[in-house]
Amino acid sequence: MESDLDTIKVINTSQLSNSFLGDVIEICIVTRDYQQTMAGFVQLGIDPWRVYTFNAETVTEQIYRGHPAEYAIKVCFAQSKNVIWEIMQPLSGPTIFQKFLDRHDQGIHHIAFNCGDRPWNERIQEFESRGFRLLQLGKWMGQNTFAFLGTEDATSTIFETYFFPPDFEYPEPEA
Repeated sequence: MESDLDTIKVINTSQLSNSFLGDVIEICIVTRDYQQTMAGFVQLGIDPWRVYTFNAETVTEQIYRGHPAEYAIKVCFAQSKNVIWEIMQPLSGPTIFQKFLDRHDQGIHHIAFNCGDRPWNERIQEFESRGFRLLQLGKWMGQNTFAFLGTEDATSTIFETYFFPPDFEYPEPEA
């Protein structure tokens, strides 16, 4: 008797069959206390961290669910070999991060993809053509555009894509 596993073809490749998403470039934890969460990561050997406040002074084009909305978030970055670790703590205003804390408590909130470095508008159009609408977006330091897509119902997590221009340099961190 032949099982379903006997009929599955194994493909020997390290590439996704759907190359639209490209590579995972970031994993984000949403927390109520970024310092406590950061201390746990440091204990695991994930450091150093750069800490910033994303707010109306540092992030333009702030949009939440299709409407302009002022928000503030504490954002922390640590770079490992293949991925950026991110910790986010919502501070004020409407955000998908606070909504996540209210519904799920703390934990992995989103995964970011480079979408094969496609042009920005093409990335967003592709997500939307697949039925995933923009939830929240902004432009940090006038250069780093980021967008969170409504993928949670389909995948159990949020997907993000962002674009850093080739000459982007991180500003001096707060901590």
